[in-house]
Amino acid sequence: MRAIEHLHDNVPSQWIGDGFYVKTVINHLAGTSQFNHTHTDPFLLLDYGEPTYFAPNPDYEERPHGIGLHPHKGFDIVTVIYHGELSHFDTIGGQGTLRDGDIQWITAGSGIMHEEFHSPKFSREGGVFNTVQLWVNLPKAHKHTAPRYQSLKREQMPNLPLYDNDDITRSLGTVTLIAGECAQAQAKIDTFSPINLWDITLDAIGTIELHVPKCHTLLILMQEGEVLVQGARARAGTLVQFAAPTCSALIDGAVDPNGYDTVRLSITADMLANHSSTKLLLLSGQPLGEPIAAHGPFVMNTRIELEQAFHDYKNGVFGNAPAIV
Repeated sequence: MRAIEHLHDNVPSQWIGDGFYVKTVINHLAGTSQFNHTHTDPFLLLDYGEPTYFAPNPDYEERPHGIGLHPHKGFDIVTVIYHGELSHFDTIGGQGTLRDGDIQWITAGSGIMHEEFHSPKFSREGGVFNTVQLWVNLPKAHKHTAPRYQSLKREQMPNLPLYDNDDITRSLGTVTLIAGECAQAQAKIDTFSPINLWDITLDAIGTIELHVPKCHTLLILMQEGEVLVQGARARAGTLVQFAAPTCSALIDGAVDPNGYDTVRLSITADMLANHSSTKLLLLSGQPLGEPIAAHGPFVMNTRIELEQAFHDYKNGVFGNAPAIV
């Protein structure tokens, strides 16, 4: 069983643009010796967009809530919508509207520009808006890969039942596979390094056990409600940081089937009395172990590469964007 290193539950909230009220629970540009990008590798940044009510916006056509056109380079940008609607547009032709449960997976690679706003429908009607955005680092060999856009509706993702550890006939909830694999099911999203992104809902009293590779970095973001993780109580907005990964032996190029750690999640009666269900996002990924040079929306491996990224952006040879004057 993988031990918990720390519960990060005192992160302040901030506005990103005027459409996203978030807790930045992972930040590759900040940190201490106890918690920095080396402890979350390959995950660079994680914004928990806590449920926030937005009144109808009568000026949405001229002033929609969100973030205008901006650049990214060198990593993947993953957005999960839990409540509300988000409209996306990018400079490689990716566009669409994400609704409850949908995801988009943008590979910035060699450079992309995109914008994200509350959808016209959500802007007119208002309501609760709740998202997660995750940045996943690209391996050095793929930093300059061509940008691409992947998008999936919730019904297109594998959805598996989760059974009580003490009664395997009783379902306690479900796990939706955004990326990676679970119980021999495979997600549809294509990634550049081994990653699991599991969206979990628990709505009954009991305990489940999940298994993740020992060689993966392991984190859990609490979305809604409360849960016991390895016996420790975690609530919405908390990031659970697990102990560092250990490498497992390989057999014929595959991970040893015994090379897995157990994560135990328990729901108690008092938790369900306070919340009808608990939602959490499990992240695991094989560390890249590569140096990073990062500033703002660019994440490269060296300072020279970072300076080149800014030069390309300013001179209009980046992400199909016009030159910045």
